[in-house]
Amino acid sequence: DQGPMTFKVLYQPYSEDTQQQVIRETFHLVSKRDANACNFLEGGLFIGGDNKLIYRHYAKLYFVFCVDSSENELGILDLIQVFVETLDKCLENVCELDLVFHIDKVHNILAEMVIGEMVSETNINEIVMQIDAQNKLEKSEAGLAPARAVSAVKNMNFSESPRNINIGDISIKVPNLLSFK
Repeated sequence: DQGPMTFKVLYQPYSEDTQQQVIRETFHLVSKRDANACNFLEGGLFIGGDNKLIYRHYAKLYFVFCVDSSENELGILDLIQVFVETLDKCLENVCELDLVFHIDKVHNILAEMVIGEMVSETNINEIVMQIDAQNKLEKSEAGLAPARAVSAVKNMNFSESPRNINIGDISIKVPNLLSFK
């Protein structure tokens, strides 16, 4: 009952191959653990070094943070809890499909909590308030961009419109833009 990874954020640059190896190793380490086992474990071969995995398992979802040894383990567990509770409030009973279909909201919520690898906000009400304000702004601007683009095209004054654009072997016929007015 193991599906593909739904959401990831990396704060360090890794090649795609390395990312996939780390994800596979993380999944292998975390998913094989007993439900009563500690939620902290040392990194494996690819994660290794000074890093550790801190995770929580909710229903079918695993939330895993890979942090260096200077991080407070209980603080990261609390951060995961706040993240999940905020997701639950913003997406109403969060499930895996919410993470797939609302990935932008998931990123926005995490961005409200963590900025540049540093935890910036853990107050759920404050995070929800910021996300709600962002959603209202997005809704209020939703129709503006297309309307402005059409107005801009209509107000353009073309003395002579090109009829064909040729790029190498490709020829593109340009419609009569004056007919938009």
